[in-house]
Amino acid sequence: MLRVQVQLTPVQHRRLRQRAKRLGISVAEVVRQAVDAELDAKERDAHVDVARRALAVCGKYTDPQGPSNVAARHDAILADIYRQ
Repeated sequence: MLRVQVQLTPVQHRRLRQRAKRLGISVAEVVRQAVDAELDAKERDAHVDVARRALAVCGKYTDPQGPSNVAARHDAILADIYRQ
């Protein structure tokens, strides 16, 4: 593990110590868990944003040549492409 130094307000320090005591773990472990939770949430938010943007374009565009049967025949079409 790496050692880092952070500055906390007195209120933050008190709350951290209280949580650590309540959970029966060290203040350092509370901080590690909080960092992990925040980073995981940010990654989750990024994935949700990508999915939301992808879904926003689904069905938005049409083929100028009209509807096709690609959805029904996608396996056969891919097989043809891979044979080439």
